[in-house]
Amino acid sequence: MVKSYLGKILNNQGFAGIVFILPALLGTLIFIIIPVICSFGLSFAKWDLLNPIEFVGLKNYIDIFHEPLFYKILVNTFVFAISTSIFGVIIPLVLAAILNSKIRGSEFYKTAYFLPFITPMIVIGVVWEWIFDPNIGLLNQILHLHINWLYDTNFAMPALIIVSVWKLIGYNMVIFLSGLSGISQSMFEAAKIDGANAFQTFKNITVPLLSPTIFFVVIITAISSFQIFDLIYLMTDGGPLDSTNVLVYAIYKNAFEYFNIGKASAMAYVLFVIILVLTLMQWKMRKKLVYNEID
Repeated sequence: MVKSYLGKILNNQGFAGIVFILPALLGTLIFIIIPVICSFGLSFAKWDLLNPIEFVGLKNYIDIFHEPLFYKILVNTFVFAISTSIFGVIIPLVLAAILNSKIRGSEFYKTAYFLPFITPMIVIGVVWEWIFDPNIGLLNQILHLHINWLYDTNFAMPALIIVSVWKLIGYNMVIFLSGLSGISQSMFEAAKIDGANAFQTFKNITVPLLSPTIFFVVIITAISSFQIFDLIYLMTDGGPLDSTNVLVYAIYKNAFEYFNIGKASAMAYVLFVIILVLTLMQWKMRKKLVYNEID
């Protein structure tokens, strides 16, 4: 009887499904859900990883919003995220439209554009540091200029935006190409017969029909841009004069260099609220932004 009962359980498809997803569920619980709950609690406490945890209420949040540096970090984060989201969507979209027209060597270009995305960030950081080097850097040599790209408060952030967009182009372009493959070629052929030029076709056919994909890419690009860390850590260390210091990097500094875990956790939840609000705003606007969108 016991054997029969066990056999029924093992043959049950629902049970088999639970067994297969259990490792993923455990990983999510242990490495995401529990740390998120704990960090929320720590945002109301003072802790330096050594002494006992001390509850301080809203003090961490009050200190953050009374700190002038925090507003500079917040502005840097928005400048980086908005700039990367704009250029990181427009450039791949244009490239995808061009490559979708079946130009010669399109497969080579797809591979070439996608390579930066799968290249480790440490390699990208080292290469671009050399490119931006004020003395022997390739960029200054080509432009015949002497700009201290990563050491000048006016140029450090634009330099990081350039690298971030360059790395994102291939990934976003592939998503756009996937979306374009779902659009009937007869639409483009009809536009050509009607005498529409390339720009008119792009504006009136490609963009409206691809708007669901564009909307998706904008959201994921914005979220990843607000969470930028590795590029800052590798190339500028938040400098010069905190001109490239962003929220995630500030969270890291407070947690693992200044050992102010409570403040770091509070900043993490400020970032969470910012991303949540912006994502909800974008979602509310989807009917106006996405062609033929329905609930």
